[in-house]
Amino acid sequence: MMPWAAFIGCALVIAVAGTWLTRSADALAERTRLSRSGAGLFLLATATSLPELVTGLSSVAIVDAPNIAMGDALGSCIFNLVLLALLDWLSRADPLYTRVEQGHILTAALGVVMIGAVGLLLLVGRGALDVRLFHISAATPLLILLYAMSMRAISRRARAQLPAAAPGLSTATLRPLVVRYILAATAVIIAGSVLPFVGLRIAEAMGWHTSFVGTIFVAAATSLPEVVVTIVALRLRAPDMAVANLLGSNLFDMLVLAIDDLAYMPGSLFAAASPAHAVSAFAAAIMSGIVIIAVLDRPTYRVFGKLGWASVFLLIVFVLSSYAVYLHGT
Repeated sequence: MMPWAAFIGCALVIAVAGTWLTRSADALAERTRLSRSGAGLFLLATATSLPELVTGLSSVAIVDAPNIAMGDALGSCIFNLVLLALLDWLSRADPLYTRVEQGHILTAALGVVMIGAVGLLLLVGRGALDVRLFHISAATPLLILLYAMSMRAISRRARAQLPAAAPGLSTATLRPLVVRYILAATAVIIAGSVLPFVGLRIAEAMGWHTSFVGTIFVAAATSLPEVVVTIVALRLRAPDMAVANLLGSNLFDMLVLAIDDLAYMPGSLFAAASPAHAVSAFAAAIMSGIVIIAVLDRPTYRVFGKLGWASVFLLIVFVLSSYAVYLHGT
């Protein structure tokens, strides 16, 4: 029971800190004239992805569990996209995909490219094709470059959409908001650093594959900030902030894998991890494509009056991919 108690404790810390992060980011966006989409992408996506970064580094540098690191990052991408279905279900008045900006298409499309590249690397980047620069995969610098180019493209679009004026600025001073934002991020880092140890203990106790534990349980825990952000952002009537955070977090998670590869001294992380993780990568890419279609098409029909067709397909892909990793993981 101790590993499960520790898991629940880490999850609770991440959930509470995620609430602080969301409210701080919303106040900072108002104070600095940043749009709510920009706040979700640049302030929240980075902060809420800190658990994946810390968990991944702990997994490869301390615990020597590459499957936990890979499963956490790719599993978090899938969870983030499933959260769009939750957001759609909570959007009772109007379907989610009719309320958000079409600028999210760029972020989702970049996610398809980066996540798809990781999936391909997991399948072919081993054996004779395991090309390395010292101990790291030759593809890692390309992932970092692709992330930098993605951020540049998104930033350029965000700057073009900045409001000319900022009426109704918050009366709160900037410094307390920044301090609260940093404290919440620190709490997330501490909880995330414990998760890989807990994940290994759970895998040993339950007799499960580490790839399955990383993809489902560790990824679910490190995605709790996104869950909190999604719910709080909807209560703040800021669905664009939630969507930008979820899609932006997926991009950052791919950067996390590149950083994990740099820290994994035995060799290439992509060669050491189970090829079964490619299922998660391609599932996340397919789900990102579904989101792109939904934002473009803006469907109004809802299945049983609760979920749009896109959200239903997101849930189906999630269930099927999770079962496949459970069957074929190592």
